[in-house]
Amino acid sequence: MPSVVNIRLARIVSAEEENYYRRFFGVSKSAQPEINSIGSGVIVDEIGDEGYILTNFHVLEENSQVQVQLQDGREYEASPLFWISNKDLALLKIKRKPGEKPFKSIQFAKDDDLLLGETVIAVGNPFGLGGSVSRGILSAKNRRANSRGMKLDYPDWLQTDADINVGNSGGPLINTRGELIGISVAAIGLDEGKGTGFAIPVKQIGAAMTDFFALEFKSDLWLGARFRGAPYPLTVLEVQPNSPAYRGGMRVGQQLIEVNGEPVRGHGDLNLNAKTKPDHTATFTISENGKKKMLNIEMVPMEILTRQMILSRLGIVSQPLTEQQASNFQMKGSGGLFVTEIETNSPAAISNLSPGFVLVGVDNFAVAQRVKVTNALGNKKPGEKAALLVKIANRYTNGFVELRDVRIEIPVR
Repeated sequence: MPSVVNIRLARIVSAEEENYYRRFFGVSKSAQPEINSIGSGVIVDEIGDEGYILTNFHVLEENSQVQVQLQDGREYEASPLFWISNKDLALLKIKRKPGEKPFKSIQFAKDDDLLLGETVIAVGNPFGLGGSVSRGILSAKNRRANSRGMKLDYPDWLQTDADINVGNSGGPLINTRGELIGISVAAIGLDEGKGTGFAIPVKQIGAAMTDFFALEFKSDLWLGARFRGAPYPLTVLEVQPNSPAYRGGMRVGQQLIEVNGEPVRGHGDLNLNAKTKPDHTATFTISENGKKKMLNIEMVPMEILTRQMILSRLGIVSQPLTEQQASNFQMKGSGGLFVTEIETNSPAAISNLSPGFVLVGVDNFAVAQRVKVTNALGNKKPGEKAALLVKIANRYTNGFVELRDVRIEIPVR
């Protein structure tokens, strides 16, 4: 129960809606966020004073304010970090105040530790009543279901007759040892499907955690390795060819014991310890075939890697926006890259692009989504087109400046 949180969500009224209510009803809505939904979540890791909460993506969808309440009554504003919509999972972050007791994260069951007919317990916030539990059995291990009309990649959901009601979404389904075996996600309509609820199994949760807590996403550093975590020892699951991890000697199957001399219990410790040095180097102590080995690896900041990829595939030389450039283009500092040079005979040059514009997005990913932009460009074959969103400033003789968003498709080399 200390790991389970109640989630309350509100949608901030837009400027257009505010004008509408003022004009036609003479009232203001902006000071009164709309409470859209009430759901559940579970703390899956804690790093220092930060807690990380797993919930359903559909719980957060179209909401802009997220508040969570712990069992002991503490309340926090939560920040959505990452989500995978077609797997219906999302990760939130909360931060405790100085002097408050640490967050309590849930223990994970093993992937294959599921028995048909075993007792399971759904924990959550049904109908907004607060922490509540219901008991049932594991009815099936590989069901396909829709979540509010969304098409999902993985059909192998758990089915249970434990009561999963409105508000349970995002809460844990646990075994009798209190270990997480699934995230409650949906129930067939209460009238026609009483006793038929679904949960995302722990194997899929573990795969999502591998992505959510990758150093590239969480710490903005390119290591080029993915790890399998709780309830198993942190184990190398995948290594990208020619990545810092590969060049440093990291290989699939190795167990990670320490980073920079500090023990590693899971993804949280990995992220906390790997980014401690200003030069982005880290010493990874691994175990392979019963022998310990120390690997000294120099990681690459994702900002640099993304700009290198944009240069190598498109021929565009860019730099982060300065405060003045961001002001000129009416943008936030991390919202784009200022283009300083176009390489001769590059795809960008052939497409008649000139320096002075701001690159805002690639293939529908904002440039601030560095991992996705880098993967999108890196996975293309020569000649395939990349869709760029750029912001151009047209300056007229009378001093007027017109800002335009332009979409351009250019081939990669």
